[in-house]
Amino acid sequence: MIVLITGASHTGKTLLAQRMLEKYKIPYLSIDHLKMGLIRSGQTELTPEDDEALTGYLWPIVREMIKTVIENKQNLIVEGCYIPFDWRKDFDEQYLQSIRFICLAMTEAYIDAHFAEIKAHSSDIEVRLDDADCTIQGLKEDNCAYIEGCRKYGEQVVMIDSNYQRTINKPIDQELVFV
Repeated sequence: MIVLITGASHTGKTLLAQRMLEKYKIPYLSIDHLKMGLIRSGQTELTPEDDEALTGYLWPIVREMIKTVIENKQNLIVEGCYIPFDWRKDFDEQYLQSIRFICLAMTEAYIDAHFAEIKAHSSDIEVRLDDADCTIQGLKEDNCAYIEGCRKYGEQVVMIDSNYQRTINKPIDQELVFV
């Protein structure tokens, strides 16, 4: 089984992947690690700020890795913001049966009430070297874009609107059947 975890910046995608790894003992792939490996090795001239172009560049690689994992009857959690909203079009039904999609997003009210807390936890799993560009308005816009993008393609969104820990634990507590 493949678990795709995507969502807006600072929602806890990597935290969720880490907790799922700990519970289910299956590895996760951080698309951010792949991105930085390609950028730092000079395999691309894209920069970490080229989000839209990075999705187009990274997704074909990640998509084919997902197919390979499924074909080999293996399990993998894939997390990152470089999963397109229309990802399903890239997979036949035989693959889709083995993929679970999770998108995390925060409500505007949650961001307003917990902005300092969100910033304080931004490096819980991976260190953010520079988080200066994280603003309330930027988080609201990013989260809104994920909510709208998922709705456009009929995807569910795990909405973080009050109790963060309880909300983030919901996908972990649902029993998953791995091969």
